[in-house]
Amino acid sequence: MTNQSNAALIQSLRELTDFNDIINFKKYPILDLKSAEAQTLLNNCRKSITELGACELPDFISPKALSVLQSESAVLQKNAFYKAVDANAYLKPGDPSLPKDHPLNMTEPTNVGVIAYDQYPDNSLLRRIYEWNPLMEFIGAILNLPSIYRYGDPMGGLNLAVMRTNDYLRWHFDQTDFVTSLSIQGSESGGEFEYAPLIRSETNENFSDVKSLLTGERSKVTKIKNNPGTLVLFKGRFSIHRVTPITGDSPRWMGLFGFDSKPNICSTPHLLEMRYGRQKPLATKPTF
Repeated sequence: MTNQSNAALIQSLRELTDFNDIINFKKYPILDLKSAEAQTLLNNCRKSITELGACELPDFISPKALSVLQSESAVLQKNAFYKAVDANAYLKPGDPSLPKDHPLNMTEPTNVGVIAYDQYPDNSLLRRIYEWNPLMEFIGAILNLPSIYRYGDPMGGLNLAVMRTNDYLRWHFDQTDFVTSLSIQGSESGGEFEYAPLIRSETNENFSDVKSLLTGERSKVTKIKNNPGTLVLFKGRFSIHRVTPITGDSPRWMGLFGFDSKPNICSTPHLLEMRYGRQKPLATKPTF
């Protein structure tokens, strides 16, 4: 991006002074969660989470804000960390004491670029949305949580997932109970989000069904369309999921917001190294 377009981005960020210009409050009245309209919205979201393990909120972001998010993502993506890895669905090392065809030892190659939280400038719009308390309170209300917190992880709190031609995110479970994502830009084709709702639980790993899925059985698989501007709340700890291979010249950009029911959640050293190629945050604050 040229200095001129970089300056245009900075000016656009300055113009978004009010969240009325950022969030679609007409469709999502989240500033007053006790209102009748908000209660109807919350009940619909809770029903979806309970039945499907996911809740989609299309057009959550205004068209103007979405355009700015796309511009800042175009600037930041050049700094994305890429590391092709061959790993299992559990984001941890395999277990050599188990058979090779056990899900813990079944691996797939994956390649996704990531911008970490500490790579986002203070004036970033995506950072501003993530750090906006009413959004966090809304997510907590959907999940009926007494308290909700941002990650304590200086790299994992906010991420941008960058996927280009032939990139693929393997089947996996998340390490936290839920993930909140914001679609910023879709690829020309491919890049579909597929998942098996609530395939495991706290008391049952259900390795047999997970193994069947990993070997091609698709009866439990459903999809979420990647429509830019859509906010998605997803229970990724219990629902295995992936992103299908990307094709075409347009990269797929997805903002990932780290919230949890427990304070000070941080990624394991294994996951930090795998996702960011480092275990310590940057020493210098970035700027646009």
